[in-house]
Amino acid sequence: MKGNSKIIKTLNELLAGELTAIDQYLIHGEMYADMGLTKLAEKTLHESEHEKEHARAMIQRILFLEGKPDLSKREDLNIGKDVPAMLKSDLDVEYRVAKNLKAAIAECEKAGDFVTREALVTQLDDTEMDHAYFLEKQLRQIELMGLQNYLQSQL
Repeated sequence: MKGNSKIIKTLNELLAGELTAIDQYLIHGEMYADMGLTKLAEKTLHESEHEKEHARAMIQRILFLEGKPDLSKREDLNIGKDVPAMLKSDLDVEYRVAKNLKAAIAECEKAGDFVTREALVTQLDDTEMDHAYFLEKQLRQIELMGLQNYLQSQL
């Protein structure tokens, strides 16, 4: 099915954000594992896989719309130097992805592509309610219990 070229371009831009999130969660997850923060490592590596599912869905939609997925582009990674910086960096990625998804959803509505819109709404829900919320909670826990107690809880 021949899709709207502007929607395909937007999906490729969103794809770059998802690919960046995969990479950033992967490196942070491995860094947590190296620190012995097993719980945080498992969750973060799971998030990397979840972002991979998002990227795969975008690739499939681009192909369905007879576009060409561009897997060569990434946004800059922001690798944290310590746990709070890593969490904040990942949260910034999620906020950026959510903002871009909202703009893309509006664009899909304008173009009358309601199937793509619905897929993006599902990803937005994951981004806000799962990924971002988890990271916000971790940062709040650090504030409430202090960094050392938080780190101990992640062993």
